[in-house]
Amino acid sequence: MRHFAELDPARTAALFLHPPQPVDLAAQRDELAVALGATLYCPATRQRLAGDLLRLARRGVRSAVACLEDSVPDDLVGRAEDTLVRELADLAGRPEWAGDPPLMLFLRARTPEQLLSVVERSGVGVDCLQGFVLPKFGGTGQPDPRDWMAAVRRASDLAGRRLWAMPVLESRDVAHLDTRREALFGVRAVLDEHRDLVLAVRTGATDLSAAYGLRRPRGATVWDVRVVADVLGDVINVLGRADGSGYPITAPVWEHFTSGARVFRTTLSAGPFAGSGAEELREQLIAEDLDGLVRELELDRVNGLQGKTVIHPSHVAVVHAVSVVTHEDFCDASDVLAQSAGGVMASSYRNKMNEAGPHRPWAERVLARARAFGVARPEVSYAHLLQAQDEAWHAFAQPGDEPAAAGSGSGSGSGAAVGR
Repeated sequence: MRHFAELDPARTAALFLHPPQPVDLAAQRDELAVALGATLYCPATRQRLAGDLLRLARRGVRSAVACLEDSVPDDLVGRAEDTLVRELADLAGRPEWAGDPPLMLFLRARTPEQLLSVVERSGVGVDCLQGFVLPKFGGTGQPDPRDWMAAVRRASDLAGRRLWAMPVLESRDVAHLDTRREALFGVRAVLDEHRDLVLAVRTGATDLSAAYGLRRPRGATVWDVRVVADVLGDVINVLGRADGSGYPITAPVWEHFTSGARVFRTTLSAGPFAGSGAEELREQLIAEDLDGLVRELELDRVNGLQGKTVIHPSHVAVVHAVSVVTHEDFCDASDVLAQSAGGVMASSYRNKMNEAGPHRPWAERVLARARAFGVARPEVSYAHLLQAQDEAWHAFAQPGDEPAAAGSGSGSGSGAAVGR
């Protein structure tokens, strides 16, 4: 599996100083977690899920979740389980999946019992799974976190290999201030008991917002919703520490696409698009509200989150373009890590101070991201990367590849996706 594999070698060489490296799906946690990128949720009701996933992989999707939880109506759960078991078996038999799967696939179950039931019924289909998303982890009235982790460990035993857990923090216990501290430290205690199984901690902004009757509009980021931003800050404080005790934490869902009238003026700078032939692409991003996604991604990164939950294939290219390490960040990170004796130095870009001690954890994270997403050449911006992905998509798309709008239907369109 490799990010930007859809680009031809010449375009890759023109865009990247250091191209993305292949990701070994048997790698350790930190390498896999940073490579998740944009994680797309797909309802398990999709009748052609196997083919849909392969089409999404051609579009650049590198991590996806087959969802049996909120995206599936209660009266369709049994049918969705049957569909998922069938489609996993289909996927396992596809030559495109054999040997080197093009994406990481996870299952989001409603309960530990359902998780194990699907694994037991799936036969060879379990070989397609990289792990599980565990919803509302630690919430009152929800399955015990230790039962979730026991189910993941049992599933790993049945599969004969490690299957990863990605708990989602989205319950009211985490949202509300009076219960948050106990809930977060309780979650940490359970995760620490099963550290070898935890790939990343996911955050559910939709449910966290719902605890206050809120929904962020397309003109605002999740960081503008103060009560939710406070929760995310505490999650990072308790579970995202850089001292070796923390876990990778992924950024919450971007839930908007193609809108009508706008309320706020765009903040998307014209600079990265000017002179690159991508001016029209900037207008398209604004029209589809993806300029808000770019802004939210930058704030996610500033706050230490990585990757992003997305609901539509059109979001994926944006997340991945912004994930590519800039030449400036690569130079700064390399300079910091080269100073084993500490000290302070000016950035090679002559615009900031690099301090070898305090900036080391940041630099290590930058170089980890560089291995997964590559390092852009000095003159290359995310606009160039977006344009290259768009052109590659249109050049190599096959019949039926064009994705449908997000939704929870059970039709056979190629890209419908919903989730947190």
